[in-house]
Amino acid sequence: GGLCVCCSLASDIPDEVTYSIYFLHKGYNKTFTVSLERTESHKLKEVAFMNLDYYVAAYLPGQFLHLLNIQHPDLLCYSLFLTGEDARIDMLQNCYIRSPLTSTVLDCHAGSMYAVSISDSALLQFLQNSKQDSERLAALHCALLYFQHTVDLEMQIIWWISENLSACHSFDPIQEFIIASLYCRMCPEAHNLDKLLPYTSLLDWIGVIPGVTCATDIISIPVLEFQNSKGFWEKLNSNLESVKYAEPHLHYHNNVLRREWRNLSEEDFCLFPNQREERRATTYLRNIFENAKKVLSHLDTWDSEERLVPLFQEEDYQQQLLMGLMVAQLKDHLMRHLQYVGKKKIDEIVLDYVANLLDLVHQIMKEVWRRYQLHSCIFCFDERGSAGEFAVFHIMSRILEAANGMCLPLPPGFHTLHLGLGVRCLPLHTLLHYIDNGVLHLTETCVRKLLKDLDDTEKNEKLKFSIVMRLPEALGLKIRQFWNHPINANFIARKYVKLLLEKLGDTQCSRPIPERLPVPVEFLPLNYLTNMLAEVENQGLHPYEKQDHVNVRFVEETALKHTMRLLGLKYS
Repeated sequence: GGLCVCCSLASDIPDEVTYSIYFLHKGYNKTFTVSLERTESHKLKEVAFMNLDYYVAAYLPGQFLHLLNIQHPDLLCYSLFLTGEDARIDMLQNCYIRSPLTSTVLDCHAGSMYAVSISDSALLQFLQNSKQDSERLAALHCALLYFQHTVDLEMQIIWWISENLSACHSFDPIQEFIIASLYCRMCPEAHNLDKLLPYTSLLDWIGVIPGVTCATDIISIPVLEFQNSKGFWEKLNSNLESVKYAEPHLHYHNNVLRREWRNLSEEDFCLFPNQREERRATTYLRNIFENAKKVLSHLDTWDSEERLVPLFQEEDYQQQLLMGLMVAQLKDHLMRHLQYVGKKKIDEIVLDYVANLLDLVHQIMKEVWRRYQLHSCIFCFDERGSAGEFAVFHIMSRILEAANGMCLPLPPGFHTLHLGLGVRCLPLHTLLHYIDNGVLHLTETCVRKLLKDLDDTEKNEKLKFSIVMRLPEALGLKIRQFWNHPINANFIARKYVKLLLEKLGDTQCSRPIPERLPVPVEFLPLNYLTNMLAEVENQGLHPYEKQDHVNVRFVEETALKHTMRLLGLKYS
């Protein structure tokens, strides 16, 4: 559906070449001025143009090869500008050429016709050697959208991403891989879906291509008159209609999704579905979690083999909430613009989109898991992590950063796996810093295993207590019972006293509280506290009704044990 007019313009400056591409299907043209590295009087200065289907190539033999993306020409970072040996086309050096057909070139001097195509191996080699973000981004997009996805190609791209996470400054390669791959997988499912789904993670790009300047001008949109158009002309007409309605605004964005997820995530019902249904059993929330279940069951039908990476093995209500919200909002977006497709087909597209998103994250994890030869012993917390585990931990941290940046759901179990690697690989102060700053998320599965599996050495006690102190209140109440240790009992007792006194409020006791419990030890401060707490309990303000063992007697016994321990005495 792309229609371009290309022309080489005269230039008065000897070491410059100017050419224009009129993107008629987009409603604008771009004029490029290229500073030549070297000029010789006998060399050609007229730019030749080739139709490579997804690209228009502007070629000046011996100087440059500019592959212009005709589907997404708005950002220059998606067009490849090659010089030197990278711009070399075999058999087409210093000759006058024309491109009469798609992916063909005619040597006008020799009368020979050649087939021309982009080499995937050469492109991957260029991606490996590229030094600038514009080159990396253009090559990455070409690899993801121009070539048919194969297992080997995807593996090589993921390996390149894992090695160059810190080299890319103006874009996130993980975000770009996920969004571009989703676009490539999903667009064939319905007509005009390419105008409604995002194809890039970037909203803008302010970088430059060295030696190249570009000017953009708005042009009149062609007027087409035909009936019963099919194929190319139907697609071109659709593209022209999209220009009239400001196509960039048609693409799905996640701004509303992020706000809605943040609002619902503040509720603690995400941790306990039963409590959630008791407190807020609304049709809206039930539908949201039902959407997530459909996505996960849809994904299960794709991969019946045993999973290499321990993901999808637990429920993660935060991520299920985000999945369900994405399904609901993407469905609303498509229903506004694809009414003719039908609700059933849109439901299928949306489930495929979110399931493919999770699958792409899983594919990244699977490839790095294989590359660093990891296995399931990452949840053995009594051993330190290997160099490979630390590398995978770093990659998972970048995946999390990429997902947070675009509000993308992650496979259930991702946070548990990430935390498990963090415990094995990081020193305690760094681990706690990551937890406090939201890089690592405390999950019930991982914390419960940590409390059960580690013995109570001084080092492990410090780790356990630091983790327990950072648990959200609702999750902490559920998990602390798995650690039978005086430190934990002390913490529970303090929390219980704090809650009782908060419930008591500002009520002042104007008279002595009668003794209500037989106190075996005459310790007046403790006696007074336990009597006052008993008074509060008897008023029906018990905060731990579901944990019968946590009461005033528990507080009293814990306080005595703790005091005797501090004094170095034996408690009996």
